[in-house]
Amino acid sequence: MCTAFKRSKFVGLFIVLVLASMSARAFASEQPARIPDWLKAHVGEGNGQIAAAVLLRARALYLEKVAEGNVTNPCYFAMDATRPNKLSNGNTGARFYMICEAEQSFHAISAGHGSGRNLGGAANFSNGQQCAKNFGNALDSNLTAGGAYLTSEIKTSFKGYYRASPSQQAILTRSFVQFDGFGETANARQRKIGGHAAAKVSDICLQKKPESPYADNDGYVPFGKLVTYAGGRSDGCTSWSPSDAPLVLSMVKVNPTTLYIYPESRDINAVSQAVASGRSLARSGLYWNASCLKEIGAPKFWPKEKLEPIIAQFKKDHPAPPPRPLPICSNQSN
Repeated sequence: MCTAFKRSKFVGLFIVLVLASMSARAFASEQPARIPDWLKAHVGEGNGQIAAAVLLRARALYLEKVAEGNVTNPCYFAMDATRPNKLSNGNTGARFYMICEAEQSFHAISAGHGSGRNLGGAANFSNGQQCAKNFGNALDSNLTAGGAYLTSEIKTSFKGYYRASPSQQAILTRSFVQFDGFGETANARQRKIGGHAAAKVSDICLQKKPESPYADNDGYVPFGKLVTYAGGRSDGCTSWSPSDAPLVLSMVKVNPTTLYIYPESRDINAVSQAVASGRSLARSGLYWNASCLKEIGAPKFWPKEKLEPIIAQFKKDHPAPPPRPLPICSNQSN
């Protein structure tokens, strides 16, 4: 009975994947390059809309990978990292897009950008929470790198216990979807770049809980405070709110798709040059979110060839202190 059920479930999943593949391939071969009429309503620079430049590139990447047979998912993703992370009313800005053209669905959600780092006199490539000024693809830079990606495997890891209510503890496990990049983003796996929920356990101490499946050899588990940072920055990964992350991850769990993140280095350099010369971006055929451009002045791209030696030298000059053991929680009834 169980064997028959498993076979039936496998056959059903196989049929779903085949139909999804046929749907995606048919879409790629039949749809013209122009933006479909229903999708045009979502094109613009207002909150919840996607800029035409971003959509056209994301769509072109998706069609290319479907035509190559690398993608069968009927949906694809895009992100506009030039948009503000927070709006004037304090809400998070929607700048990550999930587009399913076969069913004519479009969803825009929030996503964090890379925090960058301030290495003092060596280099300062840090970003504020509102708008990203610095971008790059260097190891240990904590910067967002725009360009083409494919989603890959998903790994779920235990992060710790936290207080869910005065009388109850909860466990935080966080799923991470790996991104594989192309060209300037080809080192995404080496950089451990992917997507996950913007949640972590901080201020950790060790709590005695030998009955826990996550306990160490001495019977301790990490315990701390749950922190969500949907409106904050990341280490270069794409972070979604804890409420949005499950939907994004479910869309690529068994069927990878494309993700296009804007801007690439060519866009950053072109916009920077236009700003320096006083040229209009629109007249130059360039795009950057106007409010963020006003805040940052001009963007900057830090290529790995330039930045990685600086980071390596900084590490050499400022070696990290030896790791300290986590403290035992002062109140074991936490």
